[in-house]
Amino acid sequence: MVLTEKARGEKNTGRNNTVGKDTESVAETGENAEKDTSARNKDIESLETALEAEKDRFMRLSAEFDNYRKRKQREIDEFRKFANETVFKQFLPVVDNLERAMASAETNKDLDSLMEGVKLTHREILKVFQNFNVKPVEAENRSFDPNFHQAVTQKETNEVPENTVTDVLQTGYLLHDRLIRPAMVVVSKPTGNDTEKQEEK
Repeated sequence: MVLTEKARGEKNTGRNNTVGKDTESVAETGENAEKDTSARNKDIESLETALEAEKDRFMRLSAEFDNYRKRKQREIDEFRKFANETVFKQFLPVVDNLERAMASAETNKDLDSLMEGVKLTHREILKVFQNFNVKPVEAENRSFDPNFHQAVTQKETNEVPENTVTDVLQTGYLLHDRLIRPAMVVVSKPTGNDTEKQEEK
């Protein structure tokens, strides 16, 4: 009987120890769960902070780019508005010379003086053209080239080879190497007598 009670006491003690361990295990699990939850919350807060910072950075970059785009557009508009300023500045002396020539002609009625003023103005214009790489098309006494010459009429002559430019009615011009206006020219062709002689042969 005594042994039985002793055994029961030992069993109860074992049960109590097991319950105690289970309780400790549950407590530890709860603490770990709380730690995990706290860690996750911190991670979420950190991610939210980083996301907010990136959002703020994106907004600043977007504003900076919009300002840059507007500034560039203003610069382009300004350039277009005054792109020809240099050209007009160089033409001002040409206008001055024309005005002086006209004033001189009205005052003195001197044709020689007027002609000299016109020649001076013409030289000034050609100088402006040269500054902007505008040069005349070479045409007179050259073989007709449809890429640079526009034939207006033909002239019968045996003094130059056939299809030679004999006269330039209007000067053509190149901008750098691009044709901006062809030269209007007169082109040679053999005379009728020369053609008849070739047919007789």
